[in-house]
Amino acid sequence: MKRWFALLLTLTIVFALAAPSVVLAQDEAPGKDITFFTTYPSQVVGIGETVTLPLRLRTTAPAQVISLSMKEVPEGWTATFRGSGRAVEAVYAEAGVDATVDLRLEQPANVAAGTYKFVAVAKGEHGSAELTIYLTIQEKTPPKLTLKTELPTLKGTPGSTFRYSADLKNEGGDDLTVNLVAEAPAGFQVNFKVSGQDVTSFPLAANESKRLSIEAQTVSALEGGTYRIVVRAQGGVVDATLELTAEVTGQATLLVTAPEGRLSGQAYAGRETPLKVIVANNGTAPANAIELSSSTPSGWTIEFDPKKIDTLDAGQQVEVTAKVRPPEKAVAGDYVLTVRARPANGTTQSADFRITVLTSTLWGVVGIVLVAIAVAVVAMAVMRFGRR
Repeated sequence: MKRWFALLLTLTIVFALAAPSVVLAQDEAPGKDITFFTTYPSQVVGIGETVTLPLRLRTTAPAQVISLSMKEVPEGWTATFRGSGRAVEAVYAEAGVDATVDLRLEQPANVAAGTYKFVAVAKGEHGSAELTIYLTIQEKTPPKLTLKTELPTLKGTPGSTFRYSADLKNEGGDDLTVNLVAEAPAGFQVNFKVSGQDVTSFPLAANESKRLSIEAQTVSALEGGTYRIVVRAQGGVVDATLELTAEVTGQATLLVTAPEGRLSGQAYAGRETPLKVIVANNGTAPANAIELSSSTPSGWTIEFDPKKIDTLDAGQQVEVTAKVRPPEKAVAGDYVLTVRARPANGTTQSADFRITVLTSTLWGVVGIVLVAIAVAVVAMAVMRFGRR
């Protein structure tokens, strides 16, 4: 009996002494109620670059103050916790609400390329958590932009849009904000597009390429010739230049009018009447093989002298005689006829002329003569028979 009592007493004492140490171990178990993390715990940076990592603390315990420290820092490096623009050593955290703090890592002056390990510690009232961070240091590719196109020369007419495609690439190790500018002659308006959207600047990540559309709109009065357009992409301290060429081929633009701009005239029924027509070239290139034609009222005829103009230089004009003949039985009044000029290398132009038709005065003269004869006959008869 005494043996069983002694054994029972011994076991009770052993369990009584062991129980407090088990509870203490649970209380101090790291990371019980704290989560310590960052979105990108492993990064590649360039030599000399200061890295700032946003860290987050999450706790399931009641509100508490969590102290911050560095367990492991490579030799020569400086690690600082920062919040609200100043150095901090602790952060206040509430259950269910993430607390944030920044970790700034500064390289030593003689840092060598390689991978460096950092261990940060967050310790609260009932537990702690560690965060391991790796930074790989490598020599950065120097900043560089390239701007290339396969078709630097395009042809078009005045008033058209020259559309170039170019590839813009950021070949450096840093992200850039690229600004686009163009140096173009007078008469050109240059716009830039990326993915169909008008742009003047846009972000371009390291080693990223984008397709660029360059549109050069010309005015209709631009003279024919070769024009140089310089496009420049600027990003920080670097830029890239692309030279483009627009070959503007002149265009003939005809105008059909009359001397002093009077698009009217007179003609007699059954008689040929000359009508002066002016054909002018207001374009930027010669007009070739200009053919003259017309639309006239029924029964009318019209002939042109000359019938065809071989060449009409830009800025020049020529006078053409249109021989108009209304029909014999044309009723007096106003008629409209259309004169057209169609060049071989341009569009047809026309003008409407109002022609007033007059009846011939011959029968009027005959009538007057007959009346005069009749009056003379009557007068002679009265004189002769009146004496008797």
